[in-house]
Amino acid sequence: MIVAGLLLSVVSAVAINGGYSLQHASASRLPRLQLRRPLQSLRALFRNRRWLVGFLGGIGGWLLYVVALKLAPLSLVQAASAGGIGVLALGAGRLRPVEQVGIGAALAGLVLLGLSLGSHQPSDRGTVGVVVLWLLASVVGAGLVARALPPGAGFGTAAGILYAAGDVATKAAVGGGARLWFVPALLACHGLAFVCMQLAFQRGGRLGTAGLAVLWTNALPIVAGTVVFNESLPNGLGDAARIAAFSLVLIGAFALSRPPIDATLSID
Repeated sequence: MIVAGLLLSVVSAVAINGGYSLQHASASRLPRLQLRRPLQSLRALFRNRRWLVGFLGGIGGWLLYVVALKLAPLSLVQAASAGGIGVLALGAGRLRPVEQVGIGAALAGLVLLGLSLGSHQPSDRGTVGVVVLWLLASVVGAGLVARALPPGAGFGTAAGILYAAGDVATKAAVGGGARLWFVPALLACHGLAFVCMQLAFQRGGRLGTAGLAVLWTNALPIVAGTVVFNESLPNGLGDAARIAAFSLVLIGAFALSRPPIDATLSID
C-alpha cells in the first residue's frame, strides 16, 4: 500500500510541476491579470490552449495525490514529491548561481526531511480543532508573506502556503464521514492558492514563483504530518537531520526568492 502511494506521489509531482511550467510560460505572456476583473482574467487564462493543458495536467496530478494520501502517510507522500522542484528547473534556461544554490538546497532539505521521519507508521485522523487552527494560521501567514516579499516571490510563497493548507485539509477529508466537512475548506485554500499563483507567474520567473510554491507545498505538510496527524517523530540522529533539513529548506527559499538585479517588478 505504502509503495503504491509513493509511486503515485512521484507521478503526481511530475504532472503538477509540468503543469506549472506550462501555466507560467503562458500566463507570463498574457496582459496583466487583475483582481478587480476576475471574469475577464479567467477568460484570458482558459482561452489560452497551452495554459489550459497545464491546468488540466495539474488537476490530474492532484487527483493522483489524493489517492496517494489514502495509501501512505502525509509526510511520506510529500517527501516523495520533493523532486517536483527539479521538474520545474528542466527547460528553465540557464540558471543563475543563486537559483542553482536554491534548487540544490531545497532538494537536499526536502529529501533529508523525509529521511528524518523515522518509521513510517500510519497517521491518525488529526484533531478537528488542530486542523482548523493550522488552516487559519496558513491563511494569515500567506497574507503576510505576500506583502513582505517581492511580488513574484511573495505571491509564489503565499500560493505554496495555501496549497499546503489545502493538502492538510485533504488529508483530514479523506478520513471520510464527518471529516468531509473539510472539503469546502480545501477547495477554498486551493482556490486562493490558484489566484496567488497566477498573479505570481506575471511577476517573476518560473523558479522564483512556482519553485517557491512547490518548496513550501512539500515542506509544510511534512511538518503537519507530525504536528497535526501524529506521524512518527525522529529519534537520535533524526533530530539533527530535521534541523539540518529545515535549515536547507530556508536557504533554498531565500535563494529562490531573490529577483534578478535588473528586475523591475511591481504590483498593480
